Amino acid sequence: MQTLSNIISSIFDPFFDLIGGPKQLPLLLLLLPIPIVLWVAWTEVRAVVGRTSDDSPLEQALHVVDGWSAAVGKTYAWCILVLTFTTSYEVFARYLFLAPTEWAFDASYMLYGTLFMMAGAYALSRNSHVRGDFLYRAWPPRRQATFDLVLYILFFFPGMLAFVYAGYGFAELSRMMNEHSSASPNGPIVWPFKWLIVVTGVLMVIQGIVEVLRCVLCLRNGEWPQRLHDVEELEKVILEDAEKKKQAEVTQADAVGAQKGAI
Repeated sequence: MQTLSNIISSIFDPFFDLIGGPKQLPLLLLLLPIPIVLWVAWTEVRAVVGRTSDDSPLEQALHVVDGWSAAVGKTYAWCILVLTFTTSYEVFARYLFLAPTEWAFDASYMLYGTLFMMAGAYALSRNSHVRGDFLYRAWPPRRQATFDLVLYILFFFPGMLAFVYAGYGFAELSRMMNEHSSASPNGPIVWPFKWLIVVTGVLMVIQGIVEVLRCVLCLRNGEWPQRLHDVEELEKVILEDAEKKKQAEVTQADAVGAQKGAI
């Protein structure tokens, strides 16, 4: 067992020495996705601009912001794989090699927190946040838009702006202290991840502005503007199919009635 532990140490120690020790690993993990985000954002925006559709310039601009939110969410979604590897490695190291790590606990809550926060704007852009819609989905689009607009103004923006304001003070104090984790002997730095609170709040505010503009367009046109889509919940697909069948039956009934009237 000791030999296996030495082999593992020989693999990771040079890497930790290169970045300045294991305590610097959180900072490296925070900076590493930035070029990936920029590349994914470029591909998302390029896909939006390159679409051939009848969308207005305003709707195209909304889709560009949606593309940016999607780029951030899709990039940081890979945290789940890193988290899975980290947890699995800790289990193997602890129970098979009798060499528990000093960093797995800190890595687990940092990665999960990053995954949870950085996907917020992406979920909002896809209208995927949890909604108690047993009444909402039966309303006409204009009533839905009115309801959403009021809630965004009264609750969403005040909450998100307070989130950014409080998060900035929290993160800046942590940076000034050069705060390290006290939850494990390794004690990695944690202040870079606290700045994700501010980043998440800003992304949510920007995406919230996009959603408000969608509400305005719906109030003006009487229907919701098209969104970018990745996947759909099965329940939503079933409801949409049922609505299409209902509309088809109504159209067919109207056509039959018109024919009978003509006769």
